[in-house]
Amino acid sequence: QVQLVESGGGLVQAGGSLRLSCAASGSFFSINTMRWYRQAPGKQRELVAGITSDGSTTYADFVKGRFTISRDNAKNTVHLQMNILKPEDTAVYYCNVVVRRPITYSILEVWGQGTLVTVSS
Repeated sequence: QVQLVESGGGLVQAGGSLRLSCAASGSFFSINTMRWYRQAPGKQRELVAGITSDGSTTYADFVKGRFTISRDNAKNTVHLQMNILKPEDTAVYYCNVVVRRPITYSILEVWGQGTLVTVSS
C-alpha cells in the first residue's frame, strides 16, 4: 500500500502565497511522475502541474509564472509553491503520484485526500 499525506492548504488573501506539500509513504519500488490537480466547486478536476522523476515539469496555462512544482526524491515529497494567488484558484488540491510496485514493477496510481485552498478577494 501507498499513502499520500497532503498539507499546506488554507485561507489566503488574493495576491498571497501558499505552499502545498505531499509526502508518499508505504511500499513501492520507485516514484515516477508526481502531479497536483485541483477541483473547484461545480467544476471538473483539472491538472495544475506535474514533475517527472528526472525533474521535468509541466504546468497548466492558468498557473504558468505563478506556481512552481518541485520534488525531494530523498523524502518522497512533492511541493507546489503558489504565488500571486487569485480567487479563481480556490479549490481542493489533490496530490497524484504514480509509483512502481516492488517485485512486479507494475504501475500504481495513488491520490491524496485533498487539501482546501481558499483565496479571498
